[in-house]
Amino acid sequence: MTITHNHPILKPRRTELRKNQTPQEVLLWARIRKNQLGFKFKRQHSIGPYILDFYSPEKRLAIEIDGSQHLDNKEYDKERDNFLLGHEIKTLRFWNNEINNNIEGVLQKISSELNSPSS
Repeated sequence: MTITHNHPILKPRRTELRKNQTPQEVLLWARIRKNQLGFKFKRQHSIGPYILDFYSPEKRLAIEIDGSQHLDNKEYDKERDNFLLGHEIKTLRFWNNEINNNIEGVLQKISSELNSPSS
């Protein structure tokens, strides 16, 4: 089944999210953009009805940074992750405090996934 990437109807929301990045998104983007981990990432990329924080098309890997609002949205996140898995896209999730306090550990987890033979 084909899914739509960057559907035009979601463009205003993607643009808004790019302009209003969280400090954690800015920090992680500075470390993963321009193939710094050996693979290209896109930010605020939509797949189907969902907008992903970061996405590596080559590795079919989504990276989501979660703040406290995700404590109340666990069902939505589960639905979103299941949708993506159904389209063979794996999601790695990190909390804001992981980005703030252990960016090197986060980068190591991302790098391990990118270089895993199964991904």
